[in-house]
Amino acid sequence: MAILSTSIRLIRSSAPSRAPVQPTLLAVALSAAASGAWAQPAPPAPAPAPAPAAAAVDPTSADAGAVSGGADRAHKHKLDVVVVTGNPLSQRELAAPVQVLSGDALTLKRGASLGETLDGLAGVGSTYFGPNSNRPTMRGLDGDRVRMLSNSGASVDASSLSFDHALPVDPLVLTRVEVLRGAAALQYGGNAIGGVVNAIDNRIPRLAQPGLNGAAELRLGGASKERGGAVVLDGGTTGFAWHVDAADRRADDQRVPRFESEDGASTHVRNSDSHGRSGAVGGSLLFSQGYAGVSVEDYHNDYGVTVEPDVRIEMQRQRLATAGEWRDPLPGLARVTWQFASSRYKHQEVEGSGEVGTVFSSDGKDGRVEATHAAFQGDWGSMQGVLGWQWELSDFSALGEEALVPGTKTRNNALFLIEQFRSGPWSLQAGARAERVNIGSTGGDEERFGDPVTRRFSPKSFSLSGAYELGNGFSLSSNLSSSQRAPTFYELFANGVHVASGAYEVGDINLGLERAKAVDLGLHWKQGDAKWSVQVYQTRFSNYIALDASGRSIDEVGEDGGIESVPEYLYRGVRARMHGVELEGKQPLPRLAGWDLTLGTTIDLVRGTNRDTNEPLPRLAPVRGSVSIQAERGPWLVQAELRGAMRQDRVPALDTPTAGYGILRLNIARHFDIGNLDAMWYVKLDNLANKLAYNASSVQTIRELTPLPGRSLFAGVQVKF
Repeated sequence: MAILSTSIRLIRSSAPSRAPVQPTLLAVALSAAASGAWAQPAPPAPAPAPAPAAAAVDPTSADAGAVSGGADRAHKHKLDVVVVTGNPLSQRELAAPVQVLSGDALTLKRGASLGETLDGLAGVGSTYFGPNSNRPTMRGLDGDRVRMLSNSGASVDASSLSFDHALPVDPLVLTRVEVLRGAAALQYGGNAIGGVVNAIDNRIPRLAQPGLNGAAELRLGGASKERGGAVVLDGGTTGFAWHVDAADRRADDQRVPRFESEDGASTHVRNSDSHGRSGAVGGSLLFSQGYAGVSVEDYHNDYGVTVEPDVRIEMQRQRLATAGEWRDPLPGLARVTWQFASSRYKHQEVEGSGEVGTVFSSDGKDGRVEATHAAFQGDWGSMQGVLGWQWELSDFSALGEEALVPGTKTRNNALFLIEQFRSGPWSLQAGARAERVNIGSTGGDEERFGDPVTRRFSPKSFSLSGAYELGNGFSLSSNLSSSQRAPTFYELFANGVHVASGAYEVGDINLGLERAKAVDLGLHWKQGDAKWSVQVYQTRFSNYIALDASGRSIDEVGEDGGIESVPEYLYRGVRARMHGVELEGKQPLPRLAGWDLTLGTTIDLVRGTNRDTNEPLPRLAPVRGSVSIQAERGPWLVQAELRGAMRQDRVPALDTPTAGYGILRLNIARHFDIGNLDAMWYVKLDNLANKLAYNASSVQTIRELTPLPGRSLFAGVQVKF
């Protein structure tokens, strides 16, 4: 099935093509910081089918919810949720901390970018370089330490290089987003030490979809006066399935509470308008033992760069992907899955005069093959595992005045093995991954970048995860890992002014592997619809590749021909430590006047320290949390959320503290019938008190230019057929 929605704020729609329609949803979200401040994800949609106690699956998962299109409509059959990311054995019990957004929960949480959509989930934040460039951060880590995936394959782009580079992902057509944190993420490589974000759509269908079904969505309004929508269509026969989707989103400069900046007093974020559009077609041949499919997609996004008032980025990514599965191909072999993709990414930074200043391009190819052996059964329990191979190629170039890195070629090959043992209340999973990484500069400005050179690395990662059922709804989970990450091309070869960070960045060709050891422990309780979970974690880096100020300044020629002094920042290895706590809870309350009430809450805290200097690591979120109340009655669902963050004054010497804030949100939605179609309308009210607030995770050069959105309202209508 699919989604059609109309809303006062252009956001993409995504309801799984085959998923059952979810229960009626009327959502109200209030958020305001209280005494310490609170910040959390949008309140959960109607509860999905219960997940096992050992699984740390976020309650916002709505993939399995039943749907009532009207007060008298019978609820449709609920399906169990199976997490895809970090779960090659398709287990329904996961020890890893996983969060899922899908169905109505995703529709109501969806933002203009993936970072905005996920911001507020426990342990998840965003870089927030204005409303257009907004990459997820996880447990205080960002950039190349958070792995961005598209249907479990690599997302080829330039978003980790610079904060003003947006992700080429359109939330409007996503059916599901999965967030994986901790040791289990290491099967995707050492650069997933922070976690993994997997954006999932149905562009390569995996199941038969006879006839025609789909969805469409329209949204209007919001702080940026957004207007746009999406259409998703799926169909086929028992032997062939096809998919088509298209989306378009336009937005004006974002409206914010009155603030003071270098431009004086303002109520808008300068140069923050955008126009994004995307389209894709795909199809799969289906057979009794699996499927084989292919898809083609095209994504465009033209948006303003807030830090430069007259510069725009024109971005395009084209992607050809294929994926398939073959079940029981040989005796003892339960399943073989594969996926390959080829992507062409390009964006150009256009000056106000129309002149193209810098052009970034990246051609990438990636592949992944996994072979799962059949389970071995014995008196001691059962064991099943998967052997996998991953391959990635990336050719990157940056040409123009603001190119701070040379052209580079990156080659990565990896083998990984994961084995899971189960016996009674015990579940143990061990994983190992070995990589070969070649990173070479191909030249360019030899005076600045030197002669072409290639570095070779052999990172290795190991993980051990476990879960134990204590009884009475309680369970324990633990994850241990030792990981290594090869430096990125910009950490090795950067040498130039980075406008987004306002610094002259210098790489180090002699950098070694980043090395970390991590542990997280979780206690979970589930009884009926009540769920509570707390995770504590710590990551120690013996070599953390940090971008630190050298204390020197570099003189550069400015746009007006004058000399500007720019602070110098160096990439270098330091000792570092990250630790934190995450709490999530969902508790049904006594019924009131026919309304089913549910209390929800989240709290997260992360601390990071450069152990060589004893200074805090930069851009860390403060203590955040939220309290929400959800009320459901027939086709209605109401949610109220109090969300905010404490003051962040634990910052490096060259950064400035960020004030705490509280934001009040209110959403209203209702399912109804249009003939035989399921529909939902909703109204979302954000920042009702018009509170001026800033994101502590933003880089300092942009933070004071981009407050969080002001008071706004947008509405939408969603139709599924």
